[in-house]
Amino acid sequence: MKKIIPHITVENCREALDFYKQIFGGEIKNAQLADGIDMFKGHEGKYIHAELHIDEANVLYLVDDFHKELVKGNNIVLSLDLENEQEIVRVYNELASNGTITMELQDTFWNAKYGKVKDKYAIEWELNVSK
Repeated sequence: MKKIIPHITVENCREALDFYKQIFGGEIKNAQLADGIDMFKGHEGKYIHAELHIDEANVLYLVDDFHKELVKGNNIVLSLDLENEQEIVRVYNELASNGTITMELQDTFWNAKYGKVKDKYAIEWELNVSK
């Protein structure tokens, strides 16, 4: 595993990025809007992904809320940046054991293999390995 990254869902990603940058410093990178992506039609102007790189070791991922009603506790997911396909398959299957698959492991438009699982303790995990 390369790292574990908190992935925070908020109602106003741009505002939250600025807020956390003011507190922690760092640089906003890899910000991508929903604009022009068919699967996000109707959500133009919202962020599908943004990163606040505080320093070499600390990064926050943020995204605008698209589908779920935000409730305290359901707006932070732990994102795993994994080393290879063998590792992502193993971790995905082990977390899914007695848990719930919320997104099948699949190839993505950002050139990665990706899936989402809620484990038996109700912790939500995003798994990603770059190709």
